[in-house]
This record gives sequence, C-alpha cells and structure tokens, in this order.
Amino acid sequence: CGSSHGREEMIEVIKDGGRINISFPYNPDYIAKIKTIEGYRWYPEGRYWSVPYSDGSVERILSIFSGEEVEIDPFLQSAEFKKKREGILSNVEKELKLRGYSQKTRKAYLHHIGKFLCYFMKDPVLLDESHIKEYVLYLIDEKRVSWSYHNQAVSALKFLYDEILNEHRVVSGLPRPRKENKLPVVISKEDVILLLEAVSNIKHRAIMMLVYSAGLRVSEVVRLKIEDIDENRRLIRIREGKGRKDRYTLLSDVALVALREYWQACRPKDWIFPGSKPNSHITTRTVEKILEATRKKAGIHEHVTVHTLRHSFATHLLEGGTDLRYIQELLGHKSSKTTEIYTHVSNKDISKIKSPLDTIRKGGGK
Repeated sequence: CGSSHGREEMIEVIKDGGRINISFPYNPDYIAKIKTIEGYRWYPEGRYWSVPYSDGSVERILSIFSGEEVEIDPFLQSAEFKKKREGILSNVEKELKLRGYSQKTRKAYLHHIGKFLCYFMKDPVLLDESHIKEYVLYLIDEKRVSWSYHNQAVSALKFLYDEILNEHRVVSGLPRPRKENKLPVVISKEDVILLLEAVSNIKHRAIMMLVYSAGLRVSEVVRLKIEDIDENRRLIRIREGKGRKDRYTLLSDVALVALREYWQACRPKDWIFPGSKPNSHITTRTVEKILEATRKKAGIHEHVTVHTLRHSFATHLLEGGTDLRYIQELLGHKSSKTTEIYTHVSNKDISKIKSPLDTIRKGGGK
C-alpha cells in the first residue's frame, strides 16, 4: 500500500484468535502509531504488538501505516475486504436508487465497481489515480473489452469516487474512451422476410415482428403490457425506455395481426410476453436466443442481434423517405449527429407513418 522500503522494514499483520498481531523492525514512529489504537499490547517474547480484532480494525491499521509496505494475513484481508466490499456496494445501490437510475444501469454499475474492488482487494480510499488507470488499462489490454464496456466502467468508477467516497481528485483526470464510429449492422428487407418465415412459434413471431416493425430495444419489447397497445391509433406506448423516457412508436397492421393471433392462442393477462416465472416477463436473454436460433434456421450468415432489427427499421424508413426527425422520435433518441435538438412529434403525425413491415407482402401473416 504505497511506497516500498524493502523487506527489512515490512510491517506484518497476522490474525491470532480475537486479536491482530503486528510485527516490524524497531521504529519509534511505528510504535507511536500502534499506541494510538485502543487495547494495544506489547509481547517482548515474540517481539510483536497486538491489538483487538473487530470490524474496521484492519482498515485502521492500514490507515495509520498509510504509505508504508504492509503485508496482511490472507484470512484478514479476505474477511475485511468482503465486509468492506459489501458495504460499499450497498451504499452505491442506495445512492443509485435515490438518484433514479434504472435497474439496468444499477446492475451494470454494481458489476463494474465489484470487479474493480476485487482487482485490488483493498479499501478504494487507499487507492489513487495511478491505480484507477492501471485497472482501466487492464480492461483494455488484457480483457480486450468493448468501447461500451470501457466507457461504462469509467462512468461507474467516477460515480464511486465522486458520489460515494467524495474523492473527486482520484478520477478527475481519468479520460473517457474516444467514441467508436462503427456503422450499425443492417439487414435487407429480403433477410427480414427470411427471418419471419423461419419462425414457427406464434409467440416468437409476434416478438420479432414488433421489434422490427416498431424499432424496439430488446428491453422494451419484453416489458410490453396489454395496455401499451393502442389498436385504434395504431401506436405502441413505450414506458420508461432508455433514459427513463416514455414515447410512442408505430403499431404495424401486419404485426397487429400476428399479435392478435398470439393473444387468442395464449391469452396473456399482464405482460404481453410472460416469462417462465410467475408474474414476470420473458427475459432479454431468451429473446436473444430466439433470434440467434431463427437466424441459423433462416440461413443468414451475418451476425444479427435484436438491435440489428432496430437499426434495420430505422434504415428502411429512411430509405423509404421518412423524415429523420420522425425516425429520431420513434427510436427514442435524445439527439443525433445531424439533429442536436430533440424534436417532438405529435401522435397524429406518428400515426400517419407507415411501418416498413406493412410494405412487405411475403411472410406478413394472415
């Protein structure tokens, strides 16, 4: 923990029953620090000091010997670290909830912070900017994480140090990765037809049709409820999409036929697409597996994800002449490279837009 002065000045910390033994070569400064801990004792026969073991005792020892080389008993390290880690993650989760972060973001931040804490196995207050950069470089060089993972890890660490530990200086110089300029993967209308024709399960077919015809995120399609479908106005209400924003998007005539067929057969009561557990919706992972199996069955070799269908929806609309401002609204984007100001579109305008699925005759349902 800090600068190294050589093995001869090593401070050893070992658990011994209900106490912690601390040994080091004679050093008046070290002795003075030990005597600040209540209940200390000196054992001349073993030439070590001893202090009571309790919650936070290891942190106290590390604090008074900050900047010195301390070797901690693995048992003590793991026990104290586990308590500290659980406490930090609990505080992080509470703060994220108070600030209104979505469940998905809370889960991601807790994942990143938990991984970071396990990497060093130390109280994060004892770490500095060099440690943070070391960890981020580890993610880049060894784990070879994606841009989005890298960026989210930086956001989580900034939240930890800025909002929980009040140590802004530690992350003030931490750079964010330059945004990637990758083009979205888009499939043709012909491939969309192949995908839809390869789906035999009516529930799976309804899911895929809604994703493509309305440009939904996978997290949005799984959370659809009966009352979110407005048949009269041909609209779908998306509740708390990305950024916790509500919006309306298209309800395709063709997708509605598939949705009615599914509803008549399965009669869902709350979630349109219920999961295997009671009172729960289908999981995003299940939808991803459905699409992957369908892609293989359809003989499509490109890597296709649920988000690919969303990108294809937007691209096909744009190619069909739909104004970019409307597409931005339908997708729920706050801004785009070509549009900096978010433009609201009335429900009347949205309802006039024809979904690209409705222009496809083959594989369009009954």
